[in-house]
Amino acid sequence: MTVTVQVDTTRPVVTLINVFTVSPDRQDELIELLVRATEETMRHQPGFVHANFHASLDGERVINYAQWETEEHYRAMLANPEARVHMVQAGEIATDVQPRLFEVRSAHHPSPQEATTRR
Repeated sequence: MTVTVQVDTTRPVVTLINVFTVSPDRQDELIELLVRATEETMRHQPGFVHANFHASLDGERVINYAQWETEEHYRAMLANPEARVHMVQAGEIATDVQPRLFEVRSAHHPSPQEATTRR
């Protein structure tokens, strides 16, 4: 399966990068939970832009890369009881959770011609 992630730099957003440490035998379980939480709750919250989930090849990390329109939208989601339930569940699967907010300063993509020739 090929998944392409594009970072939208045409508008200001706040970027959440959340690194979960997890036992390799629970990595898939955590990703399934995060996908379900996003589909059921997160994507319906005001200010949600998108979310991506990345699984480390060693099975020990899951990274949630998500963007929100503003930091206030992100903070409002944190206060939402429905969202909290999912975050507590993720914390029970992961052995460590390290969320941080960022702003995108630079993004680089191949030209359309380069992208076509690489396939």
